[in-house]
Amino acid sequence: MPVQQATDTQFASRGGPAAHREARFAMRLSLAVGLLMLIGKAAAYLMTHSAAIFSDAAESVVHVVAVAFAAFSLRLSSRPAEAKFPYGYDRIVFFSAGFEGAMIMLAAIAILVAAIHKWLTGLYLENLGAGTLVVLAAGVLNAGLGYYLIRVGRRGNSLILEANGRHVLTDSWTSFGVVGGLGLVLLTHWKPFDPLSAIAAAFAILWSGGQLVWRSAVGLLDYSDPQAGRLIRERLDAVCSELDIHYHELRFRNTGYRQIIEVHLLFPDATTVGEAHRLATILEERLPKELPMPVEIVTHLEPLDDQPRVHCEEHHAGKRD
Repeated sequence: MPVQQATDTQFASRGGPAAHREARFAMRLSLAVGLLMLIGKAAAYLMTHSAAIFSDAAESVVHVVAVAFAAFSLRLSSRPAEAKFPYGYDRIVFFSAGFEGAMIMLAAIAILVAAIHKWLTGLYLENLGAGTLVVLAAGVLNAGLGYYLIRVGRRGNSLILEANGRHVLTDSWTSFGVVGGLGLVLLTHWKPFDPLSAIAAAFAILWSGGQLVWRSAVGLLDYSDPQAGRLIRERLDAVCSELDIHYHELRFRNTGYRQIIEVHLLFPDATTVGEAHRLATILEERLPKELPMPVEIVTHLEPLDDQPRVHCEEHHAGKRD
C-alpha cells in the first residue's frame, strides 16, 4: 500500500477531522483545567500548610507537565506518514502514556518524602476549612473532566486522551482522599491524620502511574492481547469461510490508534493472480467492518498446494543458517 493511501486510511479510521478536532479540544480543556487546579491547590496549601494538600498540589504540577507533553504527542501522532516514517507517528502514544506514568510515580515519591518530613519536623495547620473546600471543588471538577476525557479517548481510540483522563481521575481521587483526611483532622483535632492521608494518596498515585508505565511498555513491545487475538481470529475465520480462503501466519500489533494485521492467504494453484488479488482485496475491505477497532490489513498471497513443502524447506534452511 502506498504511503499516501495508508495515511488516508489511517486518518479515516480515527473518525476523520471531526474526531480529531474533538480530541484536540479535549486536550486543550484538560490543560486549561489543570492550570486552574494547580493555582487553586497551591493557594490552598499556602493557606493551610497541610501535607495532604501539598500532595494534591504536587500531583497537579506533574499533571500540567504531563498534559503538555500529551498535547504535543497528540499533535505529532496526527501527522501523515512520510518517507522517513512510513508507518506514521502513531506509536508516540505509548511514549506519552509511559512519560505520564513515570511523572505520576515521581510525584508520588515526592509526596511521600514531603509528608514524612513534615510529620517528623512538626505539624502546623491553619485555615483547614477553607482549604478543604477548595480541594473538594477541585476533586469534583476533575472527576467530571476525567470521565469526559476517557469517553472521548475511547470513542476516538486515542490512548493519549484515555491515559490523560485516567490521570485526571487519579487526581480527583487524591483530592477526595485529602478531603477525607482533613475532615478527620477537623473532627478529631489529631494532626497526624494530615500526613497519613498524604501518604495514602501517594501510594494510590504510585499504583496508577505504574499501570500507565506497564501499558506503555507492553505496547512498545508489541504485546499480543489474547482478547483482541480471539476476536480477530473469529472474524477472520468467518470472512475466509465465506470467500473459501485458507490462511496462516496471522500476526497483529496495536499502534496505539489501530491494529495492524498481517496474514498469509493460501490459494489453489489453478487460481489466477488476478482472482487471488480480487479475493484478498474483498477480505481487506470486509474484515475491518467486522472489528470494533480501526484496522489496517497487510496480506501475502501463497499457493495452497505447495505450501507445506515450501515452508518445510524454509524451516530446514533456517536451521542450517
